[in-house]
Amino acid sequence: MEALKQGADALFILLGGIMVLAMHAGFAFLELGTVRRKNQVNALVKILVDFSVSTVVYFTVGYAVAYGTSFFVGAEVLAAKNGYELIKFFFLLTFAAAIPAIISGGIAERARFWPQLIATAVIVGFVYPFFEGIAWNQHFGVQAWIKALTGAEFHDFAGSVVVHAVGGWIALPAVLLLGARSNRYRKDGAISAHPPSSIPFLALGAWILTVGWFGFNVMSAQTLDKISGLVAVNSLMAMVGGTLAALVAGKNDPGFVHNGPLAGLVAVCAGSDLMHPLGALVVGAAAGTVFVVMFTLTQNRWKIDDVLGVWPLHGLCGTLGGIAAGIFGSTALGGLGGVSLGAQLIGTAMGVAWAALGGTLVYGLLKATMGLRLSQEEEYDGADLTIHNISASPEREANW
Repeated sequence: MEALKQGADALFILLGGIMVLAMHAGFAFLELGTVRRKNQVNALVKILVDFSVSTVVYFTVGYAVAYGTSFFVGAEVLAAKNGYELIKFFFLLTFAAAIPAIISGGIAERARFWPQLIATAVIVGFVYPFFEGIAWNQHFGVQAWIKALTGAEFHDFAGSVVVHAVGGWIALPAVLLLGARSNRYRKDGAISAHPPSSIPFLALGAWILTVGWFGFNVMSAQTLDKISGLVAVNSLMAMVGGTLAALVAGKNDPGFVHNGPLAGLVAVCAGSDLMHPLGALVVGAAAGTVFVVMFTLTQNRWKIDDVLGVWPLHGLCGTLGGIAAGIFGSTALGGLGGVSLGAQLIGTAMGVAWAALGGTLVYGLLKATMGLRLSQEEEYDGADLTIHNISASPEREANW
């Protein structure tokens, strides 16, 4: 029976890892559909190469920073318990690699390729796993301190703060240091609209992410005996809450409608194992509204050119989710309890502060040493031709 349980647990978390791996296709198509046509190839290449760099760095450094486990041992040790520890690494890697995938959308269309890969290595090797170890592996006694102070540990079941808020708040300084795309905000005060190049691809990306998210959240249980249908239905309710709120707040805009479910899912990650489904619906709706309002403010009022709106979507909705777990997870609002709003506020603030500091240092140093930005001419030609020497769809067939 023990061997059967080990095998079942290994299969369970492997399926979760595969579902979250598939989400990276969602990141790719969401970005491809949102950017202008001359940057579509770059969007696809960045997500795949960032994932590959993340894998190598998280395997050799990052996982050890977060969990103290080294893979520099014999294969016979790694294969123990059906290789469960290896598959757990694979599952958590797909979370870690989401950080550069999130950042990629914010800095699209004008960022240089190689400096971003260096940033990916540093972020996945140290910045992200450092906080991951604090939140999910009791590092430095921070969780014990929060529990002594508030009566409960900081609770983040599937990464509203650890993954999404951290990714979004690392992206914000990167976007600010890069500056807006050329001619986006003109000197006469006018704003150049850059509409999505392909709503169908944007929608495809959103759907792939949405489906994969059920692996992201449900499989965060990590063993089969801890699986909970509550997590699945709460994810579902937050998804539809975000969609409907974004539909109303965004006035039928298809870009907002397809980012709405993602906003809801980002926000429900932290408390998806605790909330009542109606609470999850409310949290999702709040996140969908926050995304539309804050995306519009950042782009039009504050003139922050965050192409996919990754700071509002992941940074702010992730922050909202971390706090919401302390409210809607309480028994007073139909949740399972065992959480403290104070603990959620402290843990969320720590994640946000660490990410903003890490993003500022990493991208600030890169800007000072290598430069982050394509030249004006390269940006005008587009990242596809500049970096990859090919466009997504050639204008005409070659004459043979």
